[in-house]
Amino acid sequence: MRRLLRADEGQILPLYIWLTAILLFAALAFFVFAQAASARNGAQSAADAAALAAAQDARDELVDRLGAGIGHDEDWLGWLDGKFSGGEGADAAAQELAAQNDSTVQGGAQPVVRDGHPGFEVAVQTNYTVGESIIPGTEGKHARAHAVAIIQPRCDVDLDADPEKPVELHCDGQTVNIDPTDFDPDDLPDASVLFSVHLAE
Repeated sequence: MRRLLRADEGQILPLYIWLTAILLFAALAFFVFAQAASARNGAQSAADAAALAAAQDARDELVDRLGAGIGHDEDWLGWLDGKFSGGEGADAAAQELAAQNDSTVQGGAQPVVRDGHPGFEVAVQTNYTVGESIIPGTEGKHARAHAVAIIQPRCDVDLDADPEKPVELHCDGQTVNIDPTDFDPDDLPDASVLFSVHLAE
């Protein structure tokens, strides 16, 4: 009987070693996937922040131009509808937010249009890598992600209205009165009242 028990013990020991090795490998593989997922999440957060920063900077520029243009530029009503070109500071704003998330913008903030609304697409790469793991090459692999943020008008605008006469804007429940003949740029509400900025994808 003792001989049989010893024989069984001799057979079970290699099985335990084999199972332990499998569990250890599975744990290491799970850790690698967790590292990669963390890097991807970090890259996506950086891309989202950078795209939003680019769009917000362009929105602020638009509102500054709007304030200067009312009463002087006949196209100012079109700007309220989101028809504008600009965004000179978008690249710098995107890069700054990406850097705060330990990432770098690749190729700058690219102007795009989504559903008729202007915005910016930003691609980023993390400055850090996935890190060393049981999978060769991960120690030099950076995570990448992209995001798009758009600028959407909040106000109902009659584009056929006379740009030289007073207009009443309805901006998501808030009324904004503008009189081009007696206008002070400081009378404009906050940019967030006139335009929203949000991620499109």
